[in-house]
Amino acid sequence: MYKVLHVLHSALDRVKLRVKFSIKGGCCLLCLLLWGACSSAPKRPAEIHVRRDGAEKQLELANRQAEQGDFDGALALLELSRILAVTSDDLSLRVRITLSRGNVFFYQGKREEAAREWAAALAEAEESGDGELGAIARIYEARGRLLSASPEEKGKIAAAVAGEVNAGIPRIKKDNLSIALGWTVVGLAEKEGRRFGEAEAALRKALAIHEKGNYLEQAAYDWYVIASVRSVAGDYAGAVEALEAALALDRRAENSWGLAMDWRALSEVHRRAGRTADAEAAAARSGEILKALGRE
Repeated sequence: MYKVLHVLHSALDRVKLRVKFSIKGGCCLLCLLLWGACSSAPKRPAEIHVRRDGAEKQLELANRQAEQGDFDGALALLELSRILAVTSDDLSLRVRITLSRGNVFFYQGKREEAAREWAAALAEAEESGDGELGAIARIYEARGRLLSASPEEKGKIAAAVAGEVNAGIPRIKKDNLSIALGWTVVGLAEKEGRRFGEAEAALRKALAIHEKGNYLEQAAYDWYVIASVRSVAGDYAGAVEALEAALALDRRAENSWGLAMDWRALSEVHRRAGRTADAEAAAARSGEILKALGRE
């Protein structure tokens, strides 16, 4: 899962610092939500969406846990969220939870399990006739297909993936983060097709969404992938500039894992540019952070 610059696009590369997760606390929240929701007393309007709200909060926290490397905690939270989604019969939540489960399995290197989750989510979305939900599910499926392909296959399917996701993005009206993910997938595909200008243009669209929403870690990742595009294109000075932007954002977010990965990528750029001393200094900086995190 440790990143080197030529595979910066991998979703595995941005798994961040593992944080503590209390399943007891999560279960208590579930009990409270179910207890209140299952009461036989007449429900006031504010109480009607208690399960949906609880599921949304669990899903948001689960996604953050997964991004920070706490896969077990993320899966436990997703199960709590799934129970609430099922009992409230919320299609959108069920599909998005399944997509997130696929992400966690993918981060763990369980590609087949991830593919099954994404396929199940896509099938449910399409069966429902919800065009926006289907478009979101197809983005996840397309990303998994691209990232799971061999280096030779990536180049062959890149144009098709970019076209497919490009066509689906306009169908998403209410979920800006999914739109941003779509542009990221387009950028990754264009990079594999060696259309570097188009790749950076797509990634900057994702960056604009993340910056507007103040999603610091996601914006840092956008710069990180832009650095990858520039490095592969031979623009080492531009790659350094992009990684410095990523470092600045990850510092603001106190994203230690991201900082370690940024420094590691910077080391690789310096190495490719023939700056051995700078490469060693950046690698040492990454190593110090990883050692402090217990993730050497």
